Amino acid sequence: MNKTYVITGAGSGIGLELVKALANGENTIFAGYRSDKNVEELKKISDKIFPFYIDYDKPETIKAATEYIKSNCNHVDTLVNGAGCVVAGPVEIVEMNEVRHQFNVNVLGHIEFTQGLVELLDNGRIINISSMASFGLFPFISPYCVSKRALDMFFNTFLIENKRNIKVISIKPGIITTPLWEKSVNANIKYLGNCKDYQKEMELVIRSARKSETNGSKPQDVVNVILKADSAEKPRLSYTVGNDAFMAYIVSKLPQRIINFIIKTMLKSRLK
Repeated sequence: MNKTYVITGAGSGIGLELVKALANGENTIFAGYRSDKNVEELKKISDKIFPFYIDYDKPETIKAATEYIKSNCNHVDTLVNGAGCVVAGPVEIVEMNEVRHQFNVNVLGHIEFTQGLVELLDNGRIINISSMASFGLFPFISPYCVSKRALDMFFNTFLIENKRNIKVISIKPGIITTPLWEKSVNANIKYLGNCKDYQKEMELVIRSARKSETNGSKPQDVVNVILKADSAEKPRLSYTVGNDAFMAYIVSKLPQRIINFIIKTMLKSRLK
């Protein structure tokens, strides 16, 4: 059965691989991008792909994107909220403008975009690309962790409330080899390089991010889980992807005091 998809974050990484996987048939795909350099690559994949510009830090682009989609289709089978970014830094000094940016991109933008398309989603599905970070176990990237937890909580509430029979699914990958990590380092490098009293910790954050660029699950692993969730008659509410994500889920079930002890011990060991 041919379906209509809307996918944000489609310019690279998981989003781009998902577009390629879905374009093998006659599906219609509205592919959200933020960088103009992604447009031609998306168009080359299939003539059934319709790129649209969206930047969650610019509300006017969210409105324009929803109007474009609504003017070109009357039903969306699956909305995949895949756009995202990472803001890092110690809680005591992280800049509030950066935190607001984190929530605009990872939470508020997704909610506003979904609200704009909800009338097209009757009996459809919303698949959110969350993260194992939503389990809240990782120091120095708390804005990212909290944003992913908030994304899950907002949309779980939407699942309970909505009267349109819209299913909501959260995909929680572990470390994935995508350009997100190097993009995040570049976006945070000036800030991370000036964290007084936390130089070693920030160097560890940067090393870990760059290591994640090549060590982790492949984007296709996430795509396979998305396709499984999209086709399941009764999908689970949440899917982890990768052994690291599954272990994060297990650890998250422990008492908070024990979790804190484990994280502090591991952090001290890695800093040595």
